[in-house]
Amino acid sequence: MDIWRFLPYEAHAPAMNMAIDEAILHLHREGKVPPTIRFYGWSQPTLSIGYFQKARKEIDFDKLQDKGFGFVRRMTGGRAVLHDQELTYSVIVEEAHPMMPKTVSESYRVISQGLLAGFKRLGLDASLAPPKGRTGEMSSACFDSPSDYELVVGGRKIAGSAQTRQKGIILQHGSILLDMDVEALFEVLLFPSDRVREKLKQAFTVKAVAIRQLADREIGLEEVKQAFFEGFGEGMGIQLHTGELTNQERELAQQLMTTRYADDDWNFMR
Repeated sequence: MDIWRFLPYEAHAPAMNMAIDEAILHLHREGKVPPTIRFYGWSQPTLSIGYFQKARKEIDFDKLQDKGFGFVRRMTGGRAVLHDQELTYSVIVEEAHPMMPKTVSESYRVISQGLLAGFKRLGLDASLAPPKGRTGEMSSACFDSPSDYELVVGGRKIAGSAQTRQKGIILQHGSILLDMDVEALFEVLLFPSDRVREKLKQAFTVKAVAIRQLADREIGLEEVKQAFFEGFGEGMGIQLHTGELTNQERELAQQLMTTRYADDDWNFMR
């Protein structure tokens, strides 16, 4: 069985979280660290946006500041996510790895097997959203619609993921929601009018769901972490060995945090 490194849950500032993911990507490409699955949280509620989103056009920064939320642009695509009551995961592995299909969509399917097994360990009847075309009006929020092979329960999206591929390395990270504050999310996004905001917010609540809305018992973060640690191993057919960041990864993450993810030139580049 293939052995991967597992980095246990730690909460960091928004810029550091993104910097760590990228640092692992670079050092995995150089062959200095193994394929890695990482669990993490956020030191403050944070809105992250996808690489291609237009920050000032889509985000109300006055509201964001009023609420004391953090903000960061991801290196992956996708739409806005409000990170708060969740377990965030990342998977870093080379494209040439024997278990990784060539297409982005099919690699989502492989990684989503780990997520699927985790939800089932929590007693939730999750399934993978089939590949399909998206139509109709959508908001800037990530959980507005499931992408190919993302996790749904009763047709409602319960985990959101985004992926990038750089020089032969796959980085996929995503949010496993324990709970979600839909009101707060839609307050910090910009819309043409209040009518449009309300319409899309109502549609969003039909399309997205969190663990605590579905479970018939109290489920805490510790149980979720254990379920998905076991789920990734079982669903992806790998053995996870607990490790830690190397000194090189920490140094590179610190550099990337300063020069990129904590820098307005990066966060407001579009």
